[in-house]
Amino acid sequence: MKAIHLICALGLFVAAAATQAEETSTNTSPASAMSTSNEVAVIKTTEGDMVVEFWTDAAPKTIENFKTLVKKGFYDGTCFHRVIKGFMIQGGDPLTKDASKEAMWGTGGPGYQIKAEFNDHHHKRGVLSMARSNNPDSAGSQFFICHGDPSFLDHQYTTFGKLIKGDDVLEKIATTPTHPQDRPDKRIGIISITLVPRDAVK
Repeated sequence: MKAIHLICALGLFVAAAATQAEETSTNTSPASAMSTSNEVAVIKTTEGDMVVEFWTDAAPKTIENFKTLVKKGFYDGTCFHRVIKGFMIQGGDPLTKDASKEAMWGTGGPGYQIKAEFNDHHHKRGVLSMARSNNPDSAGSQFFICHGDPSFLDHQYTTFGKLIKGDDVLEKIATTPTHPQDRPDKRIGIISITLVPRDAVK
């Protein structure tokens, strides 16, 4: 039952976001406090490629877990199963590899949970963060990339990186038509996620 809350948890925040729609986030993280990895992740999707950097100062265990799953090919063949324009795109559920299990999408994971690493990096457009249930220490494999600036998620969800390439792809995915449960009308597949040196990305 805990996993089912993953579908509801971010949904509850959408209502909260509406009450803050006129607020503008002015918080920024000082560049001097930001430490990034020389390794980046290339998220190859059916809509194009996105590249994310990792904030090693923010959530080292979360990053380690994400990279471990990437190296196993865990995310390959999954899809972005939840898309909310102006909020976020969510993926990382292994159940999304099977279209017949769509009713269960959003409840899957790697079979374990990791502890939260809340930090001072804000949720802004392009920021990579971990999805979870109502339990702060319930993240596993599901992640989301912010399309809007949902600062109300700060210190409640673990941010661990940011998009450095492919904002146009983020826009394309986030604005795709959806049906109930925020499912994209067409499958937005994650073909693969790979780790490459930063200087390999042009």
